[in-house]
Amino acid sequence: MPLNNHFYPKPGHILMCDFSGFKAPEMVKVRPVLVLAGAIPGRSGLATVVALSTRVPDAIQAYHYCLPKASLPRLKRFQNSETWVKGDMLYTVSHERLDSIRLGKDRATGKRIYYSDRLGRDQMKKVYGCVLSGLHLSAVVQHL
Repeated sequence: MPLNNHFYPKPGHILMCDFSGFKAPEMVKVRPVLVLAGAIPGRSGLATVVALSTRVPDAIQAYHYCLPKASLPRLKRFQNSETWVKGDMLYTVSHERLDSIRLGKDRATGKRIYYSDRLGRDQMKKVYGCVLSGLHLSAVVQHL
């Protein structure tokens, strides 16, 4: 289910993204992403995201960053393995492709509970450095 019209992702949100319709070697499945840029004037309904992966890179590069487990949803998917930022895999996608991560249901109300935490400033600084490296702009990292 896509994001509702009342939720606008902000930098640091972790969401699920449906990449179906893309062509390999692009992302082609549903996978977690980290929001880099949310609402920007003149581009409503879009968010810039970077892909996340639970597979350790074959050769760890400057554009890879392992997120601390304490910053991730308390779900097996995120807690049983490492989660890596793939700073070389950036996308600007429609909110129609994005979905919140479901944590379960509130026992008292029966309403779904969604993961809404965001990465902090220090972690996002590392993520942005990782993304700049993925764009071959490593020289800019020192200015973050």
